[in-house]
Amino acid sequence: MAHRTLAYEAIANALRKAVTSKTIPEGTVLLEGPIATLFDSSRSPVKQALATLETEGLVRRFDGRGVLAGREGEPLRLKISPDMLDLEEEASASPKTFAWQSFYYDFENTVILRAVFGSFRINELALARHYKVGRTVAGDILNHAAKNGIVVRDDKSRWWINPLDEDRFRDLYEVRLLLEPAALKTAMQNIPATTLAAMRQRLTTVSGKFPDIASAELDALEEDLHVATLKFSANGEILEALKRTRCVLVAGKHIQRAVRGTLPIDAFMDEHLDIMDAIAAHDYPLARKALTDHLEASGNKASERLQAYLAISNVTPISYVLD
Repeated sequence: MAHRTLAYEAIANALRKAVTSKTIPEGTVLLEGPIATLFDSSRSPVKQALATLETEGLVRRFDGRGVLAGREGEPLRLKISPDMLDLEEEASASPKTFAWQSFYYDFENTVILRAVFGSFRINELALARHYKVGRTVAGDILNHAAKNGIVVRDDKSRWWINPLDEDRFRDLYEVRLLLEPAALKTAMQNIPATTLAAMRQRLTTVSGKFPDIASAELDALEEDLHVATLKFSANGEILEALKRTRCVLVAGKHIQRAVRGTLPIDAFMDEHLDIMDAIAAHDYPLARKALTDHLEASGNKASERLQAYLAISNVTPISYVLD
């Protein structure tokens, strides 16, 4: 059964990104009540999320209410806004926020594994019925998937699965090869040493547990290098263009898990470590080469896994997909 994001996990993920990217400055006081309000949640999952971040060293206790963001900085009392947490204003204030999140992973996995067979139309009403939710929640699921390039909406407001055949995989990896090293050039100059150290610690911790690694841990490592690190780039146009390639990063994990019975888990941690060590040393030529080598290897593995998946799978009925 696919993992469904729990409320505390969703809150922890949003806070983790904001703290590591410094969208929430170091020293910011984080209180359970205001955060719960942002997510339209009770305090219990917020408390659990903050406890998770504390074990990761991303927040710390102090002589006062709440916890402080980061490892440094005097207490700073700021109002945490939806924008700081990369939440849409309307979603953050709505009780449906966790409704779509609890179904999203399953939807994403199902759609990605269908996308390799081509483009298919999604029936929004049938999607709502499939998950036993309202049309609004189904729309939230689809809109979030659209942000990752997994689905698209045509000029008649119909939803379609964005196809991910081998040619598109190759094209998107080519874009990543061109743009990620370019984004890294300024990102490595701007990323705080404490943020990089926290990412490296997560990397070594997970690597030390190999191969007993949870899927969420692998996802977090990919997010650290290919999203959170590059967000520090000074070139916003490159970052916007890279958003179009996010679907292959998302798709790779689902296809890999689908063929894990025939192919071993991809242990990419050493490659990530080489890149992060080069970043820490401020050696851009070495970091660029390590990142390029990693992307080339990843692209080849993605192609192999896609072929392996197609060899063992075929199109099966999905209640909300029109064949």
